[in-house]
Amino acid sequence: GHLVAAMDVREELLTPFGALHGGVMAGLVDHALGCVLYPLMERGQWAATTEFKLNYLAPVRAGTVVAESTVVALGRRTAVVRVEVTNGDQLACVAQGTLLVSDPPKKPA
Repeated sequence: GHLVAAMDVREELLTPFGALHGGVMAGLVDHALGCVLYPLMERGQWAATTEFKLNYLAPVRAGTVVAESTVVALGRRTAVVRVEVTNGDQLACVAQGTLLVSDPPKKPA
């Protein structure tokens, strides 16, 4: 599985120092972690992030950030996903996370 998600950097997403807020970057990463799994799961299943780690490599001040997520491993109950976030030609963040794959609730008989 592979997914590409993009987000424009807007002024209201910047810190007082003019860089994209780390929490905004983390939100984009979390979104990319989960969404890459949906085409690979059975209908009705859902993915919940249980943990992820980010390495912020360069500040982002303008333009567009692009998150590319790749499934590293997908088991019956867990998945591991890697995400790279770029801003132009600059690698801004790398991340990896673990997600719980849950079955839909069973309907009463």
